[in-house]
Amino acid sequence: MPGENLTRDEAQRRAGLLSVDGYQVALDLRSAIAPPPASGPRTFRSTTTIRFRCSQPGASTFADLVAPSVHSVSLNGRSLPVDTVFDGARITLDGLAAENELVVDAACAYSRTGEGLHHFLDPEDGEVYLYTQYEPADARRVFANFEQPDLKAPFEFTVTAPSAWTVLSNGTQAGETELIDEGASACLHFERTQPISTYITAVVAGPYHYVTDTYRRTQGEGAELEIPLGALCRKGLARYFDADDIFTVTKQGLDFFHDHFGFPYPFGKYEQAFVPEYNIGAMENPGLVTFREEFVFRGKVTQASYEGRANVILHEMAHMWFGDLVTMEWWDDLWLKESFADFMGALALVEATRFKDGWISFANRRKSWAYRADQLPSTHPVTADIGDLEDAKLNFDGITYAKGASVLKQLVAYVGRDTFLEGARRYFQRHAWGNTTLADLLAVLAETSGRDMEEWSRAWLQTAGVNSLTPQVTCGADGRITELAVLQEAPEAHPVLRPHRVAVGLYRRDDAEGRLVRYARAETDVSGTRTVVDELTGEEGPDLVLVNDDDLTYCKTRLDETSMETLRAHLGELAPQPGLPGPAGTDGSDAHNPSLSRALCWSAMWNLTRDALMPARDFVSLVLSFAGTESDIGVLQMLHAWSRTAITYYADPEWREEGGRALAEGALKALRQAEPGSGHQLAWARFFSAVATDEKDLQMLQGLLAGSARIDGLVIDQELRWTFLVTLAARGAADAAVLDAELARDDTASGKRHHVRCLTARPSAEVKAQAWETVITSDRLSNALVEATISGFAQPGQEALTAPYTQRYFDALEEIWRTRSIEIAMAIVRGLYPDLQADQATLDATDAWLGTHEDAAPALRRLVLESRDDLARALHAQRCDA
Repeated sequence: MPGENLTRDEAQRRAGLLSVDGYQVALDLRSAIAPPPASGPRTFRSTTTIRFRCSQPGASTFADLVAPSVHSVSLNGRSLPVDTVFDGARITLDGLAAENELVVDAACAYSRTGEGLHHFLDPEDGEVYLYTQYEPADARRVFANFEQPDLKAPFEFTVTAPSAWTVLSNGTQAGETELIDEGASACLHFERTQPISTYITAVVAGPYHYVTDTYRRTQGEGAELEIPLGALCRKGLARYFDADDIFTVTKQGLDFFHDHFGFPYPFGKYEQAFVPEYNIGAMENPGLVTFREEFVFRGKVTQASYEGRANVILHEMAHMWFGDLVTMEWWDDLWLKESFADFMGALALVEATRFKDGWISFANRRKSWAYRADQLPSTHPVTADIGDLEDAKLNFDGITYAKGASVLKQLVAYVGRDTFLEGARRYFQRHAWGNTTLADLLAVLAETSGRDMEEWSRAWLQTAGVNSLTPQVTCGADGRITELAVLQEAPEAHPVLRPHRVAVGLYRRDDAEGRLVRYARAETDVSGTRTVVDELTGEEGPDLVLVNDDDLTYCKTRLDETSMETLRAHLGELAPQPGLPGPAGTDGSDAHNPSLSRALCWSAMWNLTRDALMPARDFVSLVLSFAGTESDIGVLQMLHAWSRTAITYYADPEWREEGGRALAEGALKALRQAEPGSGHQLAWARFFSAVATDEKDLQMLQGLLAGSARIDGLVIDQELRWTFLVTLAARGAADAAVLDAELARDDTASGKRHHVRCLTARPSAEVKAQAWETVITSDRLSNALVEATISGFAQPGQEALTAPYTQRYFDALEEIWRTRSIEIAMAIVRGLYPDLQADQATLDATDAWLGTHEDAAPALRRLVLESRDDLARALHAQRCDA
C-alpha cells in the first residue's frame, strides 16, 4: 500500500493534536448507473466538511483521502493548492487554527475489490448494488477524514442516488426525500449520529429487497424501548430470503444483551444488509450491519449453517456495545472488541436462541482456528503489537477472535459469570462513546472480582503460544486411583506456563449398554508443570481421562496411553451420564453434554495428527469408524474438513491414493445409510463429492446430476449441482460445454462464481495458464471472481500441472504487494502459495525467497512465513504417517 500506510506513532501524534467535532459527508452516486468511462476508474463525487479543534494553533497535520483526483481543498476559507497538498493518500494541513473547518471536494473511485464503496453489477437483472466496507482504514476511499479509531465524531450523511433505490446509512433518514432530475434521482439526508469511528460509518444503496419489523421492550419504570428493524438483500435473492428467522434471532439477541449489559441499544434503528462480493463475514456498522450474502441460503443447508449465521448476527450485535459504543484507541487492542464479541455472541447463541449446542461449535471450529494461529511463527499475544495499518489488517486472525474469546471463557470460569458481566456493565457506563485500552478493562474486572487482573493479563493476554495438558494416572492393586496429576507443557518458543481452571472427567466402559460414560468429574486450578487433582484420588481407574472436559480453558488436550487406546476403539460411544441431563454451562456446572466431550476428543486427536504425534492414516481410520454415528452435524462437517486435510497434506504420498479411495467408499456408504432428507445426508453427499476420484464415483455424481441415479431423500438443488460439478471438472469429467450449460441454467451472480471456479479447476495446462494470467497480470476481475479463480486453480491430483508456477509465484510476490489493494494481495499470496507441491523443493524455494527478501514488507513476509510453516508441518506429518 504505497503511501497509504499509517503508523501507530503518527496516529498518536495526531490524536494528541486534534479533537473532531463533526463530519458532513455528501456523496453523489448517480454515476453508478452511467456507462463506464472510456479510460480510468468509474468515480463518484464526494464532498466532506470536517470541523475540528487543534490544541497547538499553528501546527501541521494531515487528513486521509485515497482518490483518483481532488477538485478543491479549503481550510478555514482558504483555498489550498491541490497539486501541492494532496499526494494521492494524504492532504497536508499547515497553519491550523484553534478551531478549523476543512472542506474537500473529490472524485473518489468505486471499488471492485470490496474495499471502500463497492460497485456490483448483477448479471441476472442488470441492476447496480452499492455498499461500503471500511475496516480497518478504507473510509478514506469514500470521503476525506482522520482515519484512526480514537478520533471519534458525529457524522451527517447526504446521499444523491437514483430515486428507485433504497438508500441507507447509520442514522435514520431525516425529513422527506428530495426528488431531483425530474424525479429520476433523489437526495436523502440522514440524522446526525452519535460519536463513532470512521471505520464503522456506512452507506448501502441500490434496488435492494427490503423487509421491516419492530423490536419492543419494556424498560425500567415502564418505559417502552422501540427499535425499528430492517433486513435487505439483492432482488435476485428475495425468493430465498428468510427474513423472519433473521428477525427472530435479532430480537432474541437484543433481549439477551439488554438483560445483561444494563445499557440500552444506543443507535436507534437496527438494519442488516446482506450484500454481494463481500470480503469478510460481516461488519458491525452501528444501525446498519453488513453481511456477506452467502448467509442467504440458495439451497438446502445443514442446521450448522443456520447456527453459524445466528452466531454471526449475535457477534455483530455484541459489537454495538463492545466496539461501537466503546472503541479501542488503536488496533493493538483490537481484541477489546473482537474477543468480546466472539465470546458474547456464542454465549447469547446458547442461552437466547434455539442453538443450545453452540459451545460445541465453539470448541471444534473457533478454537481449532485459534490453535492453528497460535502455533504459527506469526503468533502474537492477544494484545498485539500493531505498528501500522498493514499489521492491523493481518491481525483479524484466530488469536484476536477465537483465542481471545477462549481466554474470556476461561476468565468466566475463573472469576464467575456474574462478576464478569458486572465488569462489562461498568465498562460501558464508564467509557460510553469513548476509547479504551487494556488497562481500562482490567480496572473494572479487578473491581468486580477482587482478583489481581494484572497477573491474569500477563499470563493470558500478554503472552503467545498454547499449552498442552496431559493426564498422568497411577492406580493401586485394587484398581483405584492413587494419584491423578495434570502435566502442563509449553512450546519452546513461548515457554510460559499459565493458570488453568479445568474440569477433569473420568470415563469408563459400560459393557452392558456399550457406552463410554462419565462417572466422576472434578474442577481444579492447574498451575506449573504438575498439578495433583486430589478430589479424584480413590475413584475407580478410568478407561478415559479428559483433562479439559466441558472446555473451560484454552489448551491442547493430550491423552495418556490408556485413553488413546479407549478412543481408538470406542470414540463414538461417549454417552450421557444417567441423571445428569443437559449441556455444561459456562459457569462450570456439573451437567454433562456428551456431544461436547466427543468434540473435545476429536479435537485432541486432530491436534495429535497436526503435531505429527499420530499418523494421518490413524485419524482417517477414526473418521471411517465413528463419523457415521456422530450426532452433531457441526462436528461431522468439521471431521469431513479435517480428514480431507489429512489426506491431501498429512498423508504419506505413497498411501494417499489408497486412503482417498477408503474415504470415498466410506462416504458413499454413510450417504446411503443416512436418514433420507436429513442434514447428515446432505453433509455426506458434499463430502462424497469432495473425495470422489474413481471412475465409478464420478459416474455416480454424473448420474445424480442427470437424474439417472437416485438416493432416497437427497434433493439435488442448484448449489449441490455446482458442488458435484467442481469435482467432475477437476477430474476431467465435465468440459466447458457442460459448465456453460449449467451457467445458462443458473445465470446469476452465484452461478457466475461457481462457473469460474469450475472452469479453472479443469486439468489442462492451457486452463491453468489462462487463470494465472487473469489473476496475476490483470486486475479486471472483482474480488469475488479472483477468489473463485484462485479456489479452482490448484486441485488435489493436479500437482504436475501447477508445479511450473512455483517459482513464478515467488517472482511475482513483491509486484503483487506493491500494485494491488491489500485485500486482493492477501488473497493471491495466501491462495496461490504452492502448498500442494508438498515437498522439500518447495520448502527450499520458500526459504530462498525469505532469505533474499528480508527487506520486503513485513506483512508480506508474515503471509509467506505462515504458508511456509503450514508446509513444514505437512512434511513432518507425512514422515510420521510413513
